Amino acid sequence: MVRISELARAAGVGISTVRFYERRGLVVPTARTHGGYRHYDQEALRRLRFIRRAARLGFTLTEVEQLLTASTKPDVGDVVTGKVAEIEERMRDLDRVRLALLDVAENGVREQCPVVAALSD
Repeated sequence: MVRISELARAAGVGISTVRFYERRGLVVPTARTHGGYRHYDQEALRRLRFIRRAARLGFTLTEVEQLLTASTKPDVGDVVTGKVAEIEERMRDLDRVRLALLDVAENGVREQCPVVAALSD
């Protein structure tokens, strides 16, 4: 069991972020002391780390909530399918940029930068 400050530090977020996620129901304190201090378990840390990674990957907080509740609400198929399509599109864009950057590294910039051309399509 850890206090909110220790949890926030371990997850790499601010205390206000933990409180925000708590208000949204994404992270729940395991217990409170007589003084009102929140205590959290390893599950809370796991959830916070998941939320951070999901956000970095482009998931919205609503999508994160839906994924976290997938075990109790199996109707996340549309969210998952939509996110897969979005990720695949992003991967195609990143591959075009990667190839354009390799072209610039090999041949230099010509009249139109290949990176600009790759992202203009």
